[in-house]
Amino acid sequence: MSFPDKEKRQKCWDSRDRYWECLDKSGDQMEKCMEVRAVYETTCPSQWVKHFDRKREYLKFKERIQNDGYEPLDEKKSSNS
Repeated sequence: MSFPDKEKRQKCWDSRDRYWECLDKSGDQMEKCMEVRAVYETTCPSQWVKHFDRKREYLKFKERIQNDGYEPLDEKKSSNS
């Protein structure tokens, strides 16, 4: 597969943004965004879809950590077992 030209890249990014917006509005309920997801998958190369999906998961994880904090592992309990 050749590298997408500028127009194809822009269409891909636009469809990704529409899909992510749909997920944000639906509370990450993928079944409500299936049509938008189908356009996203047909507009973008499959490796890009995988990358963007992982990136969204990471960004959502990062947001949860920043907003809710984290609980560090209790090293004393795990090392005494």
